[in-house]
Amino acid sequence: MAIGPDDVRHVAALARLAVPESQLPELVGQLDGILSHMDALAQVKTTGVMAAAGVGDAAMPLRIDIGPPIPLARPLESFAPQSRDGFLLVPRLATHESTGDDESVE
Repeated sequence: MAIGPDDVRHVAALARLAVPESQLPELVGQLDGILSHMDALAQVKTTGVMAAAGVGDAAMPLRIDIGPPIPLARPLESFAPQSRDGFLLVPRLATHESTGDDESVE
């Protein structure tokens, strides 16, 4: 599969990256090389090869999460200004929508 400049622009737009036109030929070459390596790997015959250890259904079993909760040295309320039902309430860090607040975070 050959990569063209339009493909690079499309991927860059999906990733919200600005790609200067001067870098397009270099990126086209790099991505085309990566896909060439992937084509070579796809040609490798893997029938009869043992699966990697710890991957898939044969992965290490997880231990059962048992035991009493560990008590905190300080009350939960001392970690954050607000809590509810045993959870800490924290302000949003970033959103794409305006919350209506005019306060700026530094």
